[in-house]
Amino acid sequence: MAVETDTRTAPALVEDVEALVRYAVASGMLAPEDETWAYNAVLECVGTTGPGAPHANMMLADQYTLAPTRDLGVDESVTMFELPDCEGFDLEATIERVAAAGVAAGRDEDTPSGRDRIATRVMDILMPRPSEVSNMFAELYDEEGPEAATDWFYRLCCDARYVRTAAIAKNIAWTSPTSWGDLEITINLSKPEKDPKAIAAAGAAPATGDVYPACQLCMENEGYRGRGAGEAHGSHPARQNLRIVPVTLGDEHWGLQYSPYAYFNEHCIAMSAEHRLMHVDRENMGRLLDFVDLFPHYFVGSNADLPIVGGSILAHDHFQGGRHVFPMMKAPVEDAFELAGYPAVSCGVVRWPLSVLKLTSTDREQLLDAAAHVLDVWRGWTDEAVGVIAESDREAHNTITPVACREGDGYVLYLALRCNIATEEHPLGVFHPHAEWHHIKKENIGLIEVMGLAILPPRLVEELGAVERMLVEHAGEPEALAAALDADPLTASHAAWARGLAATHPEVSAENVEEIVRGGVSDVFGHVLEDAGVYKWDAAGRAGLKRFIDAL
Repeated sequence: MAVETDTRTAPALVEDVEALVRYAVASGMLAPEDETWAYNAVLECVGTTGPGAPHANMMLADQYTLAPTRDLGVDESVTMFELPDCEGFDLEATIERVAAAGVAAGRDEDTPSGRDRIATRVMDILMPRPSEVSNMFAELYDEEGPEAATDWFYRLCCDARYVRTAAIAKNIAWTSPTSWGDLEITINLSKPEKDPKAIAAAGAAPATGDVYPACQLCMENEGYRGRGAGEAHGSHPARQNLRIVPVTLGDEHWGLQYSPYAYFNEHCIAMSAEHRLMHVDRENMGRLLDFVDLFPHYFVGSNADLPIVGGSILAHDHFQGGRHVFPMMKAPVEDAFELAGYPAVSCGVVRWPLSVLKLTSTDREQLLDAAAHVLDVWRGWTDEAVGVIAESDREAHNTITPVACREGDGYVLYLALRCNIATEEHPLGVFHPHAEWHHIKKENIGLIEVMGLAILPPRLVEELGAVERMLVEHAGEPEALAAALDADPLTASHAAWARGLAATHPEVSAENVEEIVRGGVSDVFGHVLEDAGVYKWDAAGRAGLKRFIDAL
């Protein structure tokens, strides 16, 4: 039976493998001279030894046409080569079929992560080695500039399926006007859900010996096979097709890569070669400026270095950046102020729900000195009138979320003041999304959300859809709407909020309900950001911020 199955499926499989190889050549990932080698390497990866490529003669002709050995002894030769036409090629469907063949051949476990490991290894075969990537990046950077280099590198990561563009396209995103300007919302559907088999295997996974790599941000992930949930130390994503460009920040070895599940355009990550804790200080803010010196068309920022107000990975020193202008960067400066001793630095308070100071200067060192001064004062700042406590039980609570970009010849540093104090009333954090907004957003407010882009959980697709249906079905019937919302598990947590939407939008209909609900979600995100702001935009908050600025 197995032989019959192999015979029946082999022609389709090799057509897919050949198509992948031709796609890699057309995308510039694979040299045409390597087609036959790549074809055979992919066959091995999926557990078969043949048959040959349907158009093997075409591959051999490509290799001959471009081979420098073809014209040995000839002084000059002119080679014309036309790239394959891959219009209409479906990378996702093809790689899924090839990975399924590998699973059927026993090359990995029959789980989403098992199939992904095979697919990722196949793409690794079809792309340049890390040294080739670094060489090409440096050549483009030197000859055509930083934008050309990052354009090429980003396209490579997308073509190689490291940046999961097909998965990212599933995300639901919109922008809505609020009292804080246009806020950006993303319901994250791109990251794969955990498979029940993987969840069961994770419970039995051994955890002996050292973890390798130490975390998902370590540079040792480049080329790593990944692990299944049942293997030692549990699940770890496949990273065979990861490519990292080494860069120097603050006289240290750092790496530049792109995020697999990007939340904005050219979402990149810079990470230290050393696995060490996140830290925010003058040294790392200097590295942010180093980054925008290298890539002035990108912004870059660091998550805060404390729990609650920090990002999800505090164990590895890293930054996030990319080619995007966030709502916070479009917000006006409300109040200008001066910092004594730093005459070359312009300072202002950004009109933003979080407490953000904007420092600009063409004098890099003075800007860093000023930012370090703000951070030093803030770390020790207590103002009980507004709930800011610098330290309790020997635990520090104050830090900042810094963001850097270039404006013309100058530098900009945004410093968002953060405090992770928690109380009995707000056990998850005083300056964290409060309980009334948890039906929409409960997770930490990290770097990306500080700047005005919400990343919301996938559960909201079904839940908000149910809210929309009920708003339309019970339009003008507040009692019936309330009863329906409370009775449905999908909408019960949203009931009070949805009743408020109905009350403020009596015009709700099937034609406008999505816009109304999305606008309501954006308003909630605005309130979430207000909760995260240490100084509110009321009299007490403005007075508190003035006290802090005066202390600077």
